[in-house]
Amino acid sequence: MKEFLIAPSILSADFARLGEDIAKVLASGADVIHFDVMDNHYVPNLTVGSIVCKSLRNYGILAPIDVHLMVKPVDHLAIAFAKAGATSISFHPEATKDIAYTLALIKNESCKVGLVFNPNTDLSYLNNIKIMDKLDIILLMSVNPGFSGQSFIPTTLNTLYQVRKLIDKGDYDIRLGVDGGINITNIYKVAKAGADMFVAGSAIFKQPNYKTVIEMMRCELVKVLSPFIKDTILRKNK
Repeated sequence: MKEFLIAPSILSADFARLGEDIAKVLASGADVIHFDVMDNHYVPNLTVGSIVCKSLRNYGILAPIDVHLMVKPVDHLAIAFAKAGATSISFHPEATKDIAYTLALIKNESCKVGLVFNPNTDLSYLNNIKIMDKLDIILLMSVNPGFSGQSFIPTTLNTLYQVRKLIDKGDYDIRLGVDGGINITNIYKVAKAGADMFVAGSAIFKQPNYKTVIEMMRCELVKVLSPFIKDTILRKNK
C-alpha cells in the first residue's frame, strides 16, 4: 500500500490570490497540487493553461503539480505543461490518436504519466501490458468531467476495486487516484476500495480552515491503514 496523498484541485481555489492560496493549502498539509485543465472542446468548460503552472513555480511553489488534461488533442498541451513545471501529466485515452506515443512523449519530458477514466469509459485499455508498464498513475473520475462541485458517483467504488486488483496482480508501481466529489464523509470508503491519491476541490478550498479539513481526511485514512500498521508492529515484536 502506497502512502496516501491528498491533492487539492486549484479549480476551487481563489484565483484572485492563487499563489497565496496554494501556499496556504500546502502549509495545511496537502501533498500534491492538482490542475484540472479543460479546453471547452473535450469537455464543456474552459479553465487554465500552462502559464498558470509556470506562474505558480515562479511564485515559489515546490510541491508536486499533477496535471489532468481534459483536452483533445493532447500532445501539444502535454509538452507545454511539462515545460511549465508539471510533475505528472494524465490524459484520457480516447482523447489521443496514439496512446503509446503520447505516454512516451510525456515520459521524454521527464514527467510521470497517467491515464484518466471517465465513469463510463471502458477499462479494456488497461488490458495492454505494454501500456500498464508505462503508467505511473491511473486516475478514475468519480463525477462526469467538466464541472466542479459534483457529487461522488457510488459505482466508482466497484471500479476502484477492479483497478486495484489489476495493479496488485501485475505488481505494477502505479498510483491509483480518484477525482470528483471526495470529502470527509466518503474518503474512507474510497481508500478502502483501493485508492491512494484523493483529488478534492470544494471539500477543501470552500472550507474556512484548510488544515482542519485535511486533518479530518487523514483521520479517516488512518482507519484504513490501522490493520497494516498493527500487523507491522506485531511482526517487529516477534
